[in-house]
Amino acid sequence: MLNFLNFYSVPLAELEVGKHLYWQIGNLKLHGQVFLTSWFVIGVLVLASVAASSNVKRIPSGIQNLLEYALEFIRDLAKNQIGEKEYRPWVPFVGTLFLFIFVSNWSGALVPFKLIHLPEGELAAPTSDINTTVALALLTSLAYFYAGFSKKGLGYFGNYVQPVSFMLPFKIIEDFTKPLSLSFRLFGNILADELVVGVLVLLVPLFVPLPVMALGLFTSAIQALIFATLAAAYIGEAMEDHHGEGHEEHH
Repeated sequence: MLNFLNFYSVPLAELEVGKHLYWQIGNLKLHGQVFLTSWFVIGVLVLASVAASSNVKRIPSGIQNLLEYALEFIRDLAKNQIGEKEYRPWVPFVGTLFLFIFVSNWSGALVPFKLIHLPEGELAAPTSDINTTVALALLTSLAYFYAGFSKKGLGYFGNYVQPVSFMLPFKIIEDFTKPLSLSFRLFGNILADELVVGVLVLLVPLFVPLPVMALGLFTSAIQALIFATLAAAYIGEAMEDHHGEGHEEHH
C-alpha cells in the first residue's frame, strides 16, 4: 500500500493491490510482509559479513573472496561516478544500496517465500513492494542533497539557476522526478518478473519457466547495478562544480 500526502488525516493519495499483512502498533500500521523479508535480507548480509571477516586470510577464498570482489566492484563504481577525490566516504552508502537491492531481488527468485503461509497476503522480494523502492529512492535524494550542501553550503542553490535563471522550475521538477524514476523502475521490473514467473509456473510444467527465471536473475542483478550507479551519479552531480571540475577524474 502506498499512502502519502496526507493533510489533516485526509488521504490525498492511496493505492492498495491485493491482500497484505499489517502489524498495528498504537496508531502506526506497519507492512508486515515487507518487514519480514527485509529482515531476512539484512540477516543474510550480516551473516555473510561476519563469515567473511571472522577468519581473514592473506589469500582470500570462499565468502571472503566473494565479498572482497564485491567491495572492489562497488569502489570502482563509486570512483567512476563520483570522482577520485570525493568517492571514498560514499562507498558504504552506494555499497549498501547495491547489496541490499541485489540480495532482495535474488531472494524473490531463489527463496521459496510462497511456501510460508501468512494470515493474509504472501511473502515476496522486498523490492517488489513500492514502499521499499520509494524509501530507497528517498534515501538517495537525502544523500545527494547532503552531498551538495556539505561541499557547497548555500552555494548549492546556484545549481538551480545554471546555466540560465529560467531553469529554476525545471531543476526543481527534476529533484522530484529523480526519486520517482528510481523507485518505479526498480519496483516495476521486479514485480513484473515475479508475476511472469508465477503465471508460467501455473500454466506450464516447471521446466518451461526455468529459462525465464534465469533471465530474471540476470535482470535483477542489472536493476541493482542501475540503481546504485544512478545513486552514485546523482551524488557526483550534486558535488560537481558549475564548470565541471568535479568530474574531471571520471573515466
